[in-house]
Amino acid sequence: MNIYLDLFWTFFKIGLFTFGGGLAMLPMLEKEVVTNKHWATYDELVDYYAIGQCTPGIIAVNTATFVGYSQKKITGAIVATTGIVAPSLVIILLIASLLTSFADQPIVQHALAGIRIAVCVLIGQAVIRLYRKGVKDIFGMILFVIVLALTYFNLIPVSVAVIGAAAAGIIYCLIVLKKTGKDPAAKSAGEGLPARKKEVASASGNESDKGGQ
Repeated sequence: MNIYLDLFWTFFKIGLFTFGGGLAMLPMLEKEVVTNKHWATYDELVDYYAIGQCTPGIIAVNTATFVGYSQKKITGAIVATTGIVAPSLVIILLIASLLTSFADQPIVQHALAGIRIAVCVLIGQAVIRLYRKGVKDIFGMILFVIVLALTYFNLIPVSVAVIGAAAAGIIYCLIVLKKTGKDPAAKSAGEGLPARKKEVASASGNESDKGGQ
């Protein structure tokens, strides 16, 4: 399939079948972008989410833009963004035209209540995945608690929390690097390679071994 059609169709499906937006989209984004297409690693996807959180616009749309750009630069970004926005735009227009007439119906209220519960489950799954992947040591746990407290009680804006956490991570990395000479972020440097890149790297390594023999 043409890469542009592939980008559009992949993000169209994500936008069509994912309710709740934002973090609720992470499981399906992971399945399509990381597992099926190998367009990004899980760590890269989380990075896109983090950047999308502190930049203008919707997180899921920003993430689609980042992934599209990583594949085909500006054209890919436009195609991926259009794909994820298109179904939402059509569905919202339809719902907006019907909801005003049927919003007070008990069956509609119960349906919306069920959707809210499902969205909570999806967001909970995404948060657990992000925590397991991102919080790897004592520093991560301390930073997690601090940011959680500051944002939960609305003491600082979310964008400031993300930027502050990034600064704290850089400072921590520099301190550890200066004291031990080892980069704490280098441990997982090879874990994020997409499956296709891993296969290529493995094949190259095998060929080198054969050539050496």
